[in-house]
Amino acid sequence: MTRTRPLTLVIAALVGVASSFVLDTVLAMRGFAIVVPPLSLAAALVLIGAALIGLAWPVRRAAKGERHIDPFYALRVVVLAKASAVAAALLAGASAGILLYLLTRTVVPLGSSLAAGGTVAAAVLLLVAALVAEHWCALPPDDPTEEAAT
Repeated sequence: MTRTRPLTLVIAALVGVASSFVLDTVLAMRGFAIVVPPLSLAAALVLIGAALIGLAWPVRRAAKGERHIDPFYALRVVVLAKASAVAAALLAGASAGILLYLLTRTVVPLGSSLAAGGTVAAAVLLLVAALVAEHWCALPPDDPTEEAAT
């Protein structure tokens, strides 16, 4: 399994920024309430990141040879980490698009801006946690000369 590519994360973030900015613009033009992420979303993203790190820790210990672990458990953790990384990039982009929309208004709503900014920060934390968990789930090469050749 290959690592998550930065281009994938950048594309997901850009899609999130563009779609949320356009959505909020269209909603405001039609007179509807705009979409603002609740603070509970930021808290949930941080908790998901912490849980992901907690799930990846035994896999890291097994990769270092300290203990044995079920390979299917490790596979599930790395797939969860990859999915969390892409979802976190998309959510960070969407929250950044909402924040960008709010900051371009003549009167900036402070509460909504803080909620969107907190969600951006929490999504970035989840993204970092997912990439760390994915790194921890990588197996060392079987042949030491194989690492030097790459």
